[in-house]
Amino acid sequence: MALTDPLGDLLTRIRNGQRARKDSVLSPASKLRARVLDVLQREGYIRGYSAEDLAGHDGLRIELKYFEGQPAIQHVARVSKPGRRVYSGSKELPRVRNGLGITIVSTPKGVLSDAEAREQNVGGEILAEVF
Repeated sequence: MALTDPLGDLLTRIRNGQRARKDSVLSPASKLRARVLDVLQREGYIRGYSAEDLAGHDGLRIELKYFEGQPAIQHVARVSKPGRRVYSGSKELPRVRNGLGITIVSTPKGVLSDAEAREQNVGGEILAEVF
């Protein structure tokens, strides 16, 4: 069965893995998922990720991060969904927890955090929010 929302699936795997106190989780690979994981790694929400073979298909092993026993990601939510896309200009990008969290944005210059998108003066589709 094909996934309707592959990015939502990735975020749910991360959320469930951290709730279960796993060291790492596996996810099918795609370019979008890898770019989102790049942003999460740059911002310090995950330790890293690596390519791995999943029963003949490409996969990603995501190394989860904890700080003093608590997950580094307290909240992760999909904003733009297949049934309702959400777009924003560079000036109107939302701030998560007054700048303590990040918004992941798909822009013409790639997948960026909200701070990087503001710096490069580009807007786009708001994929998720993380804090």
